[in-house]
Amino acid sequence: MRPLFMLLLLSSAAVQAAPAEALKPMAFLAGHCWKGEFPDGKQTDEHCFSWILNGHALRDVHTVRTPGKPDYVGETIYHYDAAAKVVSYLYVENDGGFSRGTMKPTATGLEFPEAQYINGSMVLPYRVQWTVNANSYEAFSEMYVKDKWITQFKMVLKKQ
Repeated sequence: MRPLFMLLLLSSAAVQAAPAEALKPMAFLAGHCWKGEFPDGKQTDEHCFSWILNGHALRDVHTVRTPGKPDYVGETIYHYDAAAKVVSYLYVENDGGFSRGTMKPTATGLEFPEAQYINGSMVLPYRVQWTVNANSYEAFSEMYVKDKWITQFKMVLKKQ
């Protein structure tokens, strides 16, 4: 019985491993879901974050819900890219689109510099800023269309 207890204790410690140093600015997200409403009030956006791979990566399961329509679902994996010395991510969605990009902490939250969303032949440059508060963060997303940056959306996501 004692070896089984020790094994359970060790596996529990591994699940709760400290995050990689570069991912610590994102630690407040882990273990929680964050939900917001799009400005038109017709859709909700929910992100659920969890540590994976002993804290070497952060997983974000992203779901946009629209009444009467199938959910739009995507997954992002954030990890530290030691060669580039930056936090990188890969986002893949259920419509076949994807993007790769980076994250860097700022004085007020997190910045996701310009990246490209690709779905088939469509390529859409975008960038995002998250301003962090005690139990929420504001996501401000812009896309590059016809030679200028335009607001895609601005939304407050609250800890659930």
